[in-house]
Amino acid sequence: MRALYDVPAPAKLNLFLHVTGRRPDGYHLLQSVFMLIDWCDTLHFELRADGAISREDLTQPLPADDLVVRAARALQAATGCGLGAHIGVHKRVPAQAGMGGGSSDAASTLLALNRLWGLGLPRARLHAIGLGLGADVPFFLCGRNAWVEGIGDIIRPLDLEHQLPDASFAVVKPAAGLDTKAIFSHPSLKRDSSCATIQGFAAMPYQFGSNDLQPVAQALCPEIDQAIDWLASKGLRGRMTGSGSAVFAQATHAIDLHDAPAAWQVKMCENLGLHPLSDWALDERIKG
Repeated sequence: MRALYDVPAPAKLNLFLHVTGRRPDGYHLLQSVFMLIDWCDTLHFELRADGAISREDLTQPLPADDLVVRAARALQAATGCGLGAHIGVHKRVPAQAGMGGGSSDAASTLLALNRLWGLGLPRARLHAIGLGLGADVPFFLCGRNAWVEGIGDIIRPLDLEHQLPDASFAVVKPAAGLDTKAIFSHPSLKRDSSCATIQGFAAMPYQFGSNDLQPVAQALCPEIDQAIDWLASKGLRGRMTGSGSAVFAQATHAIDLHDAPAAWQVKMCENLGLHPLSDWALDERIKG
């Protein structure tokens, strides 16, 4: 029998994103809440005994050295594992959207290969490997919605007192994408937001704060304004997630999304309380 896994890689939304400062090395200090949603890629893993890492693009073409391949090779390098894998990638989560699709793929790759290769690494070890791949990867390894601070390296899973209520969201990805570096290097980016508290956020989680990156992103990508206006025509108050260009809005009533422009990717999503692979590591949580 062939050893294989078929696993999801869910996207995330930033419910708010405040830039509270900038370190001398140029990295920005952030506060945000990352929320998992049920817009997922699917990754197929098949064991290879020859140590090779191969990838098959089941939908759209991906870069040769994308985060899935890099994650697999990083796990091999960190453990000296001589096994390999053939990985099929079914992409659904939009790229350049601020939804963490590539980082989520990397995290699910680490979790799946940790099990497929019988490595038994605890979550803390996977977290260290993931951090070298991208700032958002440790969140997807965390297994739960989380309060995120620092440069994205301080991750505090929301405890039972601050769990997010079940909700539906209209998520819109315009055709145009955005370069994260262009936003963070922009001279007009707001970098002095006051520090927020989890208690303040929890009082109104889906209306709290703002996305400090959004004004710059809107100036760089007019389609963001168009998407927000389109959501407003549905009676929804949209905001951008991450560094964009996707926008989202909580939907408390049925929404007809069929009149969206053909080039946009639009989906009604539900939030997730736990990552689908939350029990696929030996530790229960990341220590921030």
